[in-house]
Amino acid sequence: MGASPTLISSVQRAFRLLEAASAHETGAPAKRLARETGLPLGTAYHLLRTLVHDGYLRKLDDGGFVLGDRLQSLHSGGRSQALLTRVRPVLSALRDELSSAAYLTFYEDGEIRVSEIVDGPRAPRADLWVGFEDAGHATALGKAVLRELDDEAREEYLSRHALNDLTPHTVTRPMELIRRLETTPLAPAVTDLEEYALGTVCVAVPVYGGGTLGSIGVSMPRNRLDRLDEVRDRLLPTARRVTRGLSLTI
Repeated sequence: MGASPTLISSVQRAFRLLEAASAHETGAPAKRLARETGLPLGTAYHLLRTLVHDGYLRKLDDGGFVLGDRLQSLHSGGRSQALLTRVRPVLSALRDELSSAAYLTFYEDGEIRVSEIVDGPRAPRADLWVGFEDAGHATALGKAVLRELDDEAREEYLSRHALNDLTPHTVTRPMELIRRLETTPLAPAVTDLEEYALGTVCVAVPVYGGGTLGSIGVSMPRNRLDRLDEVRDRLLPTARRVTRGLSLTI
């Protein structure tokens, strides 16, 4: 027979207090929580004080305890993990079919952020030598998001981000960038033709989830430029699948 697992009783007691507190929408005092969990009042007080200190509970002015903001952040993180769990297999299939690293970004708090990269030995990721938050103008993933923003949101983004010259191919003038976004021949897909890194090209398309805007895309060596149409045609149905997955998760 295998050995019994080592259980930390204080952790179990803290979780029991959290569960009890969650059952009282307007809060419950320490005595009631101690009674409901079967804990000595002194033990309950010590654990409640610790949970309040670390943000997992909040003590109200009337002495009652309610769930704290820290638990909300854990819940949000759990939702993000569930979201990526749903989307990751789709990105993996895209990587395997195109032998290219696949990426997922979201537009959050006014920034374009990479949420997931699925690569492999036969599909290495691009060298992310400049953070995507500072290179939205030079990446297909960033431009796919910028193309979908309305004029006001796009101008606001560009007013906060310098169009840094990352390679000789980078567009550094806002009006020229906007013109190219609006006239891209592969719309709604956009490309990065060595604008972020020499020797690397990318294709990306937008995705949506609830009120969230993002993009998916792939990167590949420059010698595969002749596959841009094929990549676009594969990205579009994948984007629809990702959008459905995000809508179900968010």
